[in-house]
Parts: sequence; structure tokens; C-alpha cells
Amino acid sequence: MVLSFSGLCLFLGASVALAGPVLSGEPAGFDATPVRDDPRRNHVPTDTFMKLLPLHRVKTAPGPYDWLALHPEEGQDFNDYVSSGPVLPDDLHRVIYIILIGDFDEERKRIIEETAEFIEAYFTLPVKFLPPVGVDVVPAAARRTHPQTQDRQILTTYIIESVLKPLKPEDAFCLIGFAAEDLWPGEGWNFVFGQASLPDRVGIWSIYRNGNPHEGVEARKLCLLRTIKTGIHEIGHMFSMHHCVFFECNMNGSNHRRESDARPVWLCPVCLRKLIWGLSKDPVARFEALLDVCARLGLEEERAFFHDSLKVLTAPE
Repeated sequence: MVLSFSGLCLFLGASVALAGPVLSGEPAGFDATPVRDDPRRNHVPTDTFMKLLPLHRVKTAPGPYDWLALHPEEGQDFNDYVSSGPVLPDDLHRVIYIILIGDFDEERKRIIEETAEFIEAYFTLPVKFLPPVGVDVVPAAARRTHPQTQDRQILTTYIIESVLKPLKPEDAFCLIGFAAEDLWPGEGWNFVFGQASLPDRVGIWSIYRNGNPHEGVEARKLCLLRTIKTGIHEIGHMFSMHHCVFFECNMNGSNHRRESDARPVWLCPVCLRKLIWGLSKDPVARFEALLDVCARLGLEEERAFFHDSLKVLTAPE
């Protein structure tokens, strides 16, 4: 089992300062070495993704408590990704399933539904909900009340092994559980935002620490964005994508809330190339779908970014 380290610690590290945009050249992550490609896949030329570079910002040096300061990583370029034999959807395993675990009020249910809409456009795969299950599926031995904060928590390893894995449908690419209650992974931990078993392609994440959507428009938007960012980041890992070290990207690792909030919803050109290759899909059609879902969900900053990306890709030579 692989632990999802996104937001494991409540450190108050330095805020992320964005570097200037990359305007030209071939930055780290764009290995020009020819790839022994899969002929069944729709191979989009490197130049297509290079066009997007002016819209993206290089990864900044980490603050003292940021992810890369505590977990140095070399990065995974496109050739590394292809040669790793990534886990990818196929004709028999192409549905992303979501299941609610616990008691959700109507507003938080709607946030999960909107997150599902975004995930469907982002990965260009169908998203379906399984029937929800109550928190009573978790026995007393797999629950606790945090001794300091008094938060009610459920044990992630029990959910993954005893709830999610048996429920994963045969046509699933992955199964995502969203919990209403707080999570903890076992002895020695305070809490986690989520945890996943990448080989089994199942994961559990909690909406508990994503903020109160009832506190106003901005609070609701923040809760939605946090839920979306967590979902797409972890599903990205299920596509065998490693953390990104090249650009400010949704696949950046994060070690605390401020760092994860600063992470964008979009993929950098390096990671986007991996996803498009893995899906064998047209990047233009994907950006068009993202434009539509952002408009429906009122995500104006994200819609503007995807609009600019689409404009760059469709500009005449």
C-alpha cells in the first residue's frame, strides 16, 4: 500500500511565490530522446505541449516545510513515464467510480457531484457513483476520537482493505471513496487528508478538512476547489504519474494546507503530455470539455486558464 502524503502535516511553511513564466527553450522534463512508443496510442508531438510553456511557471524553490524540502524527488519526464509501463485505462477498465462514506449534508453532496463532473472532463473517462454506505460499515475497532482535538476519525487502512477493495466493480479503472468524517492511518499519526493503494487503484479521501461550504460563496468555492484538487491529484497517481518537480502543477507534492491550496488544478505541459498519451485523446477536445465544466461550476480563474490553453493550441501556425 502506498500512503498518500498530500497534506499529511499541519506545518505553516512559507507561502509559495510564483516564478516568471518560461518563454522559450526546452526545460527539464522535455527529454528529446526518441521514445519506443506504443503504436496503439494517439501520439501527440512534443511541439504541441511546448506551445503551452508561456502559460506555465517553473517550480519554485521549496520553503523549509514544503514537500520538496522534506521529500527530495528527481522528477519523472515523459520518457521515464512511458518506459515505466504505467497503469492505464483500457476497454475493460475505464470507469472512475466514486462512493460516499458517512453522512453528508446536501451542500457537501453537491460538492462531490460537482467534483465528479470536473473529474470526468479532466480525465475524459466516465464517472459513476456507487450506492453510498454509512459510517456504520466501520467497526468500533477502526474508529477513534482524537485525544486532543476530539475529532471523530475512521481508519484509512480498514476502509481500503475491507470496504473499497471488495466493492470495486470489474470495469473500474479506479474507485474513489469520499468520507464525511476525518481520517487517520494508524498509530503515530494525527490525521491524513487521504490514503490510496495504487496497485489496487482504490483510495479514500475526506472532505472533513476542506472548509465549511455554508459560510458563503467564497467558502463554498474553496471547499469545492480543495475537493477537486485532491481528487484529480490522487487519480493522477493512479495513472502512474509521479510528483511533478518541473512546474507549478497539480501533480506537485504538498506537505501542508497552504502548499496544497497554492497548487493549481491544471497539469503542466510535461504531465499533460503523459496524461494525453495514456488516454490516447485529443488535448483540444479535453480543454473544450474543461471550459464547459468550469463555466457550469463558476470556476472563472480556471476557465480563463483553460481558455488561454485552448487558444494557444488552436492558433494557426
